[in-house]
This record gives sequence, structure tokens and C-alpha cells, in this order.
Amino acid sequence: MSSREHILGRLRATRAADDAGSADFPVRRFDWDAPERLRRFRDALEAVRGQVREVGDDWPLVLFELLGDRGVSRLMYGPGGPHGAVLETGWQGLGGIGLMPYSEPVEALREALFTDIDAGFTSARGAIAETGTLVLWPDVQEPRLLSLVPPIHVALVDERSIHSTFAELVDAQNWTRGMPTNALLITGPSKTADIEQTLTYGVHGPKELIVLVRRTAD
Repeated sequence: MSSREHILGRLRATRAADDAGSADFPVRRFDWDAPERLRRFRDALEAVRGQVREVGDDWPLVLFELLGDRGVSRLMYGPGGPHGAVLETGWQGLGGIGLMPYSEPVEALREALFTDIDAGFTSARGAIAETGTLVLWPDVQEPRLLSLVPPIHVALVDERSIHSTFAELVDAQNWTRGMPTNALLITGPSKTADIEQTLTYGVHGPKELIVLVRRTAD
């Protein structure tokens, strides 16, 4: 058997074990209901200077008010993303904050993105209550730069997609059936520390993270 055949055989055996539901590591599980998951997500995220705001279907107006309070003048978003059309409709007739679509190649938007945009808006595929982490799957409609470059990142996540642990999220969303080329796990705003352990925010990404949790009716 060649080295190539040996490697492929091991990969196929691993895939078969995964399909059978086996795992070679312990998986933490918690018996948390939806309110408990939301509370723990909020506590964990706010512990690292993230912000959580519970919203309903009026979330575009809440977003407008939050950004207005921060002096934002331009918000970039993905018009083809899951919430792009709702955002556009909700902001019709409102003045003071401009909506800039991410609808061209990055070469055409680079200057505006890095110099003129105050905030970026994205959807979130889910969240992890245990660690206060957002899960994003960037794509051509909502590229990863929307969440990495602007000083403020705002993400909208559905309350029903908050899971207790990362393992539970992966299982519930069936990641084994297909994943993107890039998945982002975000816990709080960008932060770094120097050799003297002085913590600084916003050096390598947004200095402020705002998560809008859209509540669902009982």
C-alpha cells in the first residue's frame, strides 16, 4: 500500500466513525433553557466588554438609535445578507446616518472601508452561551471585512440560535454536512496586551462589539 492510499484509508475510517456519532473526547453539556442560555451569553460577553441588547422586530430602529448615540455617520452592510433588505426598509426616511452597501470588490471599497466607515453590520449564525461567543459564516454577501475593519461591529443573532456550548451548536446546525471556507468565532471586541500586560482595545479590529439578540415570541 502506498503512502497516499494509507492516508486516504485513515481519512475514510475517521469519516465513518464521525458518521456513526463516535467521539474520542468528552463533550460538555448543560441543561440550560432558553432564558438561561441568553443570560449566560450576556454575562460572558459583557465580562469581556461586549454589549448585548435584546430587540424585537423593531431592531433596525434600535440599531439606528444606538449608532446615533455613538456619533456614527456611516454604516456598511451587506445588502444581499439575511437582514439587508429589512435594514434598508427600516431606515427609509431616517436621516443622519448613511447606509453604504458592500456591493463591489474590496479594491473599489478599500478606501471607504478603512477611512470613512464608522460601523459594520452583519448577521450571526449563532452564539455560544458558555463563552459569550458569536459565530459568523462570512460569504460574498457579508464578507469578513465587515466584522473586522470598522471601529464598531454590530451583529444580529436570533435568540433561538444561542446554544449552550460550541459542540451543541455544531451538532444542532449539522456542520458535518458542510462548512464554509471561513468561520469566525468572536468573543468581545478586539483586544491585545503588550509585554507589561497592558490591555488595549481596537488595535487589530473593532474596539466595540454590539450584539442585538432578537427575541422570539413564546
